[in-house]
Amino acid sequence: MQEETKKASIADMLPDEDKLYELANLFKMFGDPTRAKILSCLQVRDMYVCEIAEALGMTVSAVSHQLRVLRGAKLVKGTKEGKEVKYSLDDDHVTKIMECGLAHVNEH
Repeated sequence: MQEETKKASIADMLPDEDKLYELANLFKMFGDPTRAKILSCLQVRDMYVCEIAEALGMTVSAVSHQLRVLRGAKLVKGTKEGKEVKYSLDDDHVTKIMECGLAHVNEH
């Protein structure tokens, strides 16, 4: 009986299914090396698409595609400046996720 109570209380403490699904999808965004590189660039400073493309040796089209994916996941945001859009990390959480991930990778 006591074991059953422990299981129930642990299950009650878990985030709901929808939130766990969203979390899994969030981490999928970090699973692509190109997206991780773009996020790393934006940790250094806010940048235009052409600047990111040049820094990573990629086409503007390829970077734009990945930025759309990252924007959809609310990891980056764009601010229109004249005819161009300057991209930045969406908030401090993105920086923290990157920092924690790199710290973990560097430990091993």
